[in-house]
Amino acid sequence: MDAETTLDVPRLRIALLSYRSKPHCGGQGVYVRHLSRELAALGHEVTVFSGQPYPVLDRLDAGVTLRPVPSLDLYREPDPFRLPRPREYRDAIDVLEVATMLTAGFPEPRTFSLRAARALRAAADAGAEFDVVHDNQTLGDGMLRIQRDWPLVTTIHHPISQDRRTDLAAARGWRRLTLRRWYGFVRMQARVARQLQHVLTVSRSSARDIAIDFGVDPAALTVVPLGVETDVFTPQAHPGPRVEGRVVAMASADTPLKGIDTLLRAVALAPQVQEVVLVATPGETTRRLIAELGVGERVRFVSGLADAELAALLASAQVACVPSRYEGFSLPAVEMMACGTAIVASRAGALPEVLGDDGSCAQLVPPGDVEALRAALVALLADPARRAAMGTAGRQRALARYSWPAVARATVAAYRRAMAQHPNGPGPTDSGRPADQPARDERKPLRAHR
Repeated sequence: MDAETTLDVPRLRIALLSYRSKPHCGGQGVYVRHLSRELAALGHEVTVFSGQPYPVLDRLDAGVTLRPVPSLDLYREPDPFRLPRPREYRDAIDVLEVATMLTAGFPEPRTFSLRAARALRAAADAGAEFDVVHDNQTLGDGMLRIQRDWPLVTTIHHPISQDRRTDLAAARGWRRLTLRRWYGFVRMQARVARQLQHVLTVSRSSARDIAIDFGVDPAALTVVPLGVETDVFTPQAHPGPRVEGRVVAMASADTPLKGIDTLLRAVALAPQVQEVVLVATPGETTRRLIAELGVGERVRFVSGLADAELAALLASAQVACVPSRYEGFSLPAVEMMACGTAIVASRAGALPEVLGDDGSCAQLVPPGDVEALRAALVALLADPARRAAMGTAGRQRALARYSWPAVARATVAAYRRAMAQHPNGPGPTDSGRPADQPARDERKPLRAHR
């Protein structure tokens, strides 16, 4: 029997922090949704402290509570970079948020961390009890305050320095200056990360990059891969035959890092690709590129899909593509494998680690290489036997390696290590407590000390 499902393992009260948690805003929202659900399924109490955009309330599972941490929501649709009215300002953090935006910076990691630290103190003062706090890549100054008062575990999916490096390489003129300012928060994240005691990340590749770029002690890092719902993402999600010549790709953001431009340029040279479906919201640069290449009739964008809809789309394609210049993990790649879809992907970041480096599940090509990507797509579209073999191998790899329940169990183990080592924690882990020592729920609850 799984250790976390036995009755003698005490229930934990977990505060899960994320500065944006809506699943459609990117991988961080997907992580919050699935991890919180599986932690609750193990019997733990989970409270999600989230900034906007919030999780979809009807998708938070039983045992998961949402505590909104309101911001000024400066990037909301349809009016991003809005200027709040004077009556909207509540405190100095709001002023800091607007001032950072008006000077071309990105304020959310810093301002959410300060608000989250305040919200946790307020909750503790009101009687709420948390055994451990889990930060989902905020890495703001407020997290150091939280770490003093509670055992803290932090997930860093990958260092955002990688995004900054790729974006700056693609930028020209004034755009380079504004990007440097926009990514100014990365210096704070590196400084905070170096002071954290318990860091989870999603791949060995990402762990190396965090140690190099952020200077985090490798001893503080634990690798816990992400999971996939293999009963949702399945070859049977699309009932009919795969659509002839269809290629599907996903991008949480339309940035140079995701390589959408490489894919579009490859498709322009490959008439065998009859349709490209991009799960993304295109930016102006991408729209201009589509018009310049003359591929508008073959390219379609979709967004805001429910899991079942996304699975059906992935399972409908003959080939899936991950053209990124860097990935710390790539949950879409795992979802593509689970759907039994043959994959062409960049040999970049963690993709060889996630997909395998032997060609059985995916054809890997150099990142940014238009001709190599074109040739791989054309070859796979022309080879149904190889597509079928890749799809079968990918499905087996997803089933064997990537499971959200396993992610939750490994994460709970990290929580218990953090609790055992924190001065405000319970001491030795409960799994190793003396027989006459009461379980965690029977002992004095943790609250922030003063």
